[in-house]
Amino acid sequence: MITIFYKRIKTPLGNLIIGANDDGCHFIHFGSSIDSLCKKLGSAIESGENHYFNLIEKELYQYFEGTLKKFTLKLVLKGTPFQLDVWHALQKIPFGQTASYKDIATMIGRPKAVRAIGMANHANNIPIIIPCHRVIYHDGTLGGFGGGLDNKRFLLNLENKHK
Repeated sequence: MITIFYKRIKTPLGNLIIGANDDGCHFIHFGSSIDSLCKKLGSAIESGENHYFNLIEKELYQYFEGTLKKFTLKLVLKGTPFQLDVWHALQKIPFGQTASYKDIATMIGRPKAVRAIGMANHANNIPIIIPCHRVIYHDGTLGGFGGGLDNKRFLLNLENKHK
C-alpha cells in the first residue's frame, strides 16, 4: 500500500486538502475530513510534507489569481478506463469555457453515456486541476459539483473574468 501525504491550504474557496507523494498529486479535497479518501484511494493517507506541495500550492494560487490557465502538475489518476477517458477529456476543455455532459460523452466516443459522464465527474479526485467544474448540462444550467454549486459558480466566474 502506498502512502499519500496531505496538507491543508487556504484558498479563495476556503480550506482545501491537497494530497501528494513522490509520484505526483493524488487529490484535492473540499471538506475537513480525509477519512473517506483512504478507502476510496486504497492508500494510507498521513499528514506530512512532500516536495509536490509547493508546486501544487504555487499553481493553485496562480490559477486563483487568473495568471495560470493550464496546470503542469504531474497527476496520479486512479480510476476505471472509462473514468480515465473522461478525466483526460475534461483536461481538454479550455480555461474559461464549458462543455456539456453530452459533449464529453461525444468526445470520448460514447455518445449515450451522458449519465455515466456525471458519475465519472463525481469520482474525480483532483477537481480544479481536472476541471469538472467546466461541465454543465446541455441546456446551460450548472449541474452538480462535489465542491458545491457556490464553488462551481466561483470557479466559472473566475475563469470568465480572466479569459
